[in-house]
Amino acid sequence: MKRIAIFASGSGSNAENIANYFANSDSVQVALIVANNPNAFVLERAKRLGIESVVVTKDEFKAADGLITTLHEHNIDFIVLAGFLLLVPAKLIAEYPGRIVNIHPALLPKHGGKGMYGDHVHEAVVAAGDKESGITIHLIDENYDQGTTFFQATCPVYPGDTAHDVAEKVHALEYKHFPRVIDEILQQL
Repeated sequence: MKRIAIFASGSGSNAENIANYFANSDSVQVALIVANNPNAFVLERAKRLGIESVVVTKDEFKAADGLITTLHEHNIDFIVLAGFLLLVPAKLIAEYPGRIVNIHPALLPKHGGKGMYGDHVHEAVVAAGDKESGITIHLIDENYDQGTTFFQATCPVYPGDTAHDVAEKVHALEYKHFPRVIDEILQQL
């Protein structure tokens, strides 16, 4: 049984979607939700789903030692970043090499990097006049949004689309593809 920890900073809709996808799996279990915001709605979702959760401060996350201990105590094999806004420290990457995946709400390398998350990304896509946007699922490294890409899916951006319109299309791609791609990656481990 492969055990996943999902890291999230906000609402946690992707975390819930992933947990539901694996709910009846014989080989994968979402075992832990990690949030860096004690008011993040993902913690409420975790409670509703019966998944243990922990909150780590920014400083605790940066230091990584306590978090690594917690991950080991929960026998975590794989980490999924689902709307998690902090840069993952090198110590955590070294502890889980090739086993931390992120989803970015744009087609990297465009519209990535520090500060490029959520509506900021969709606003940048519209401002740039891009004809398409989408999602990128990638391994993480020590830089924002630069790890090896596993998967991309696209959606059209039409003249007159707002950032909200783009966000809705991108969210649909996230919900459709993220759990399945995580499953495919886990089968290769």
